[in-house]
Amino acid sequence: MSYALTTIWFERLRFFPAVLAVAFSAILIAAQTGLVIGLLSMTSLPVDKSRAEIWCGYPGVRSVDLGMAFPERWGMRLLAQPEIERIEMATIGFSLWTRVSPEREPPIPEVCTIVGCRMDADSLGLVEGLRSNPDLTARLNEPFTVAVDEGELGRLGVKKMGESAEIFGVRVKVIGTVNGYKSLGGPYVFCNHHTARTLMRYIPGQTTYIIAKCKPGTDVQAVVDRLNTYPSMTAFTSDDFSLRSRKHWLFTTKAGVAVGFTALLGLLVGAVVTSQTLYAATAASQREFATLRAMGIPRWRLKLNVLAQSFWVGLFGILVGFPIVLVIAYVGEQVGTEVTLHPGVLVAAAIITMLMAIVSGLAALRSFQNVDPAHNIR
Repeated sequence: MSYALTTIWFERLRFFPAVLAVAFSAILIAAQTGLVIGLLSMTSLPVDKSRAEIWCGYPGVRSVDLGMAFPERWGMRLLAQPEIERIEMATIGFSLWTRVSPEREPPIPEVCTIVGCRMDADSLGLVEGLRSNPDLTARLNEPFTVAVDEGELGRLGVKKMGESAEIFGVRVKVIGTVNGYKSLGGPYVFCNHHTARTLMRYIPGQTTYIIAKCKPGTDVQAVVDRLNTYPSMTAFTSDDFSLRSRKHWLFTTKAGVAVGFTALLGLLVGAVVTSQTLYAATAASQREFATLRAMGIPRWRLKLNVLAQSFWVGLFGILVGFPIVLVIAYVGEQVGTEVTLHPGVLVAAAIITMLMAIVSGLAALRSFQNVDPAHNIR
């Protein structure tokens, strides 16, 4: 191992392209995966940022923003469960936002995502960004008032607070903003449940979801399993519904395919460059290897040395690449793009990159076909 490391140090200019290729692969895998995880987390924000433990919706609902209207009276089914402490209604779904311009500019419609729930500090469906702003929450109890993410104001055509817009022909007023609630689909529009039901054109007695909180120490999954015996509704724990929403966007929108293809391309480029660099380094060292063979060093030890070199190249590439990934994640956060670098993402990227380097080393072993002790006396 020390001989391989020493060789890399003294021949560092020769091995430098391989280290850069490995670093490039590590950066691409980690950054792309973190970007997808960050983007997909936007699709489940109404679930992740609420305090509800159980979500009940229309049968087979695939994502939190794709629910359908169903009767509020089915909430009695939840209240019949002794473990459930209380329930609330939440209305969530896509609608159409149209900016109302005082200058009579032509309206530009924009798809938005209505998120309506009870507006008070004890609300189960209220997201954290509103729960931490009680003044804004209280004002949202006024009919047809809404709040949006500050980063979505330009997308919605809103220049200042107090401006109006129309959602499916119903005029609403923007009275506040939150931060950290950008959407992968239509911008989130937060309002009280009654306003949301009007904007979604629901009739009285309809809602999108019935959400619930259980008593401390409850086996939430067991309650969900009992609720799923009703064929006319589907129940989820909050974690399961969040994962279901993200998986829907990942596979339905082909985001996973695009990211996987890009990461595979990075792996292929890194593997080819690394393999060719190791092959060239091994071929250039044939005289030294021939000398070692003449000294009685077995061929397998020499091959092991090449694999050791590929290991060190992979390690150095990871050490070079990961700080750059952290910088990319920081820059992405500053420009409003979420790059989620969970430890599992970095570990997985490191393992995949290291395997790629080792496989490249195995491919470079073909240069040993010409290693012969007689080479030095020709």
